[in-house]
Amino acid sequence: MDKKTNSIKLGDSLMIGGIRLKSNVLMAPLAGYTCFPFRLMAERLGAGSAYTEMVSSDGLKYDDRATSRLLYTDEREKLKCVQLLGSIPTVFERAAKSERLEKFDIIDINMGCPVPNVIKSGEGCALMDDIPRASRIIEACKRSGKVVSVKCRIGMNRQRIVIEEFARMCEVSGADMITVHGRTRDMMYDGEPLYDYIKLAKQSVSIPVIANGGINSREKAEEMMEKTGADGVMLARYGFENPLIFSELTGRKCSDTKLSLLMEQVEIAEGCYDELYVLTYIKKLTSYFMKKLPGSKKYKLDLYRCGSISELRIVLEEIFGSKADAESI
Repeated sequence: MDKKTNSIKLGDSLMIGGIRLKSNVLMAPLAGYTCFPFRLMAERLGAGSAYTEMVSSDGLKYDDRATSRLLYTDEREKLKCVQLLGSIPTVFERAAKSERLEKFDIIDINMGCPVPNVIKSGEGCALMDDIPRASRIIEACKRSGKVVSVKCRIGMNRQRIVIEEFARMCEVSGADMITVHGRTRDMMYDGEPLYDYIKLAKQSVSIPVIANGGINSREKAEEMMEKTGADGVMLARYGFENPLIFSELTGRKCSDTKLSLLMEQVEIAEGCYDELYVLTYIKKLTSYFMKKLPGSKKYKLDLYRCGSISELRIVLEEIFGSKADAESI
C-alpha cells in the first residue's frame, strides 16, 4: 500500500534510525572532494550530514595511506558518516563491524555509482539489477548495529526502472533511509531528474526518502520537494560551486565570503594532510568557486602554478581579496 507523503519543509530536522539530523539538506559523497575539511564546512553552513568519499569495503582490510585519508575524522565532526562501495555481503559486514569504522555513526551503501569500472565489478548501480544481493548487503551492514542508508538511482535505464521494488526491499532489509538520484544509470549526470519515480519511492516506504539530482538553487530544491514529497534533498556538485547554498536552504545566518571559506579550508586541511594533498584539494575547490568569475582563465594559471601552501594563500588573496569579489558566494 502507498504511504502518505508528509509536509516536511526545507531546513527541518530529520530523524534517521535513532539519530536526529539538524537539517534535511544533505551533502552527497563525492570521490575526490568530500574530505574532512569540506564536510566540516558543509556542516557548519547547515548541512544535516556529509559523507566521506566512497570507500571500498574490501579495501578496509588494508592499512594503506589512501584509505586512512578517506576515513580521517576527529571530534570536530559531530555526526560521522561513511559511504561504502562493494558487492560482497560478507565483506560489507566485516567492514561495518571493523575497528576502522567504529567511530562512524552512519554507514551509507553506494548502490548508485554509474561509472563503467564500478558497474563491471557488480558494484554501485549494478546492484539495482541484483536485488537479492543488494538486500543481503543491507542486512549485513545492519548487523553492525549502526544506522544504515542507501544511495541509489531509479534503475539502469528507462526500460529497467525498478525503484519501487528496490525501495521496498531497502526498507524490509533494514535500511533507515534511502537517497534516490532521480536519473537512470545511462543518464549519468545529465538531463532533468525524473521526479515521478522519486515520488513513487517515497510513496512506497515509511522510512525517510531523500531526493537527489540537479539541485543548484533554492527554486530547484523547493521544486524537488514539491514534486516528489521527499523528506529532504541531497546536493552534489553545486555544493562545491556554492557551499553557502546550505545556509540559504536551511535559513542559517552566514557572513562568510569565498575568501574566508577557502582560507578556513586551507587551515583545516593543513592540520590533517600532507602539503601535496592540501594543494591538490584547495586548487580543485577553488576552481569550482571561480566558475562565474571574470578572468578566471588567468587566475587558474596562477592557481595551478602554486607549489607551496604559502604561495597558495597569496594567490587566493589575489583572486578573491578584491572588494568586487569579497562578497558572499
